[in-house]
Amino acid sequence: MDRETSLIRELTQLIPSITHRLEKDGVLPGVGDDAAVLRPSPHSEWAISTDFSLEGTHFLSGYSADSIGYKSLARATSDLAAMGAKPRYFLLALALPPGKPGKWLRQFAAGMSRAAREFDSRLVGGDISRSSSVTICVTVLGEIPVGLAILRSGARPGDLIYVTGALGAAQLGLEIILGGLSRQPSLGKLLKPHLYPKIPVALGQTLARRRIPSAMMDISDGLSTDLARLCAAGGVGAQIHAASLPTVKVPSNSLLRGIEPLALALHGGEDYGLLFTVPPKLVTCLRGIARNEQITHIGEITRGPEIALVHPDGRTAPLSAKGWSAFAQ
Repeated sequence: MDRETSLIRELTQLIPSITHRLEKDGVLPGVGDDAAVLRPSPHSEWAISTDFSLEGTHFLSGYSADSIGYKSLARATSDLAAMGAKPRYFLLALALPPGKPGKWLRQFAAGMSRAAREFDSRLVGGDISRSSSVTICVTVLGEIPVGLAILRSGARPGDLIYVTGALGAAQLGLEIILGGLSRQPSLGKLLKPHLYPKIPVALGQTLARRRIPSAMMDISDGLSTDLARLCAAGGVGAQIHAASLPTVKVPSNSLLRGIEPLALALHGGEDYGLLFTVPPKLVTCLRGIARNEQITHIGEITRGPEIALVHPDGRTAPLSAKGWSAFAQ
């Protein structure tokens, strides 16, 4: 069990919480999935999730306020996409240093406003305070027809594993920034997946509406880490094919030498694509909606609990969770 999961479990033991499906209170599935799901009426359910964006942890002080505003809402909305929910509302808690200029706040608001329009979500409240560094907490609410929320716990042996987008694109953008190469015009477009991630909200809703995935979550901390969480939630294992992973091309630059596309794909964080499993009998249905989407079959669910990586030469090795961890030593 990773440190984050351990802390969540400890908190739910110390604070009155709902950690399992509780129909009579209208709460399902409880703490531990991408978002809580509430059922306020017989006709709809609400997915609710919250997400921090912290200066020095999730973004650097030199990042543009526009990108910080956009990404803060995008990161939280990714949890709704992972449940198949339609974004509706969000709350913003914001703490700023006393000397932060009004220009920064206006640019931050412009970026968040653009994301809100893109996701068709509206701000309904929040809080603002002061802090020694920028601290952002966004709570999102999304709506799902009753019974259509896709949980991360439904994968079964024999299901096929799919991902959306290119894996490692956001991490590559971060590596370019850390390498001091962000001002090079030829590399500018490679920064966008890190600064302005595109969230497959509509695809998540379509997959849920057609009841195609057996399990689904977003890839926020890296494939190796998030796949381990999906498998643990369902009590299964997985086999991933390295040759099938949709990797990114690393530019030829001396400062990027040693960065491997496979490592980026397996362990790079903040792609915010979807990771989902599909029973074989529903693969034809998936193909019918995937014509305009980058959706890639990367492996299969096994009886587990082992998670293995199959190399192009046929060698099989355990796949360790080496993605982002907020509590890594």
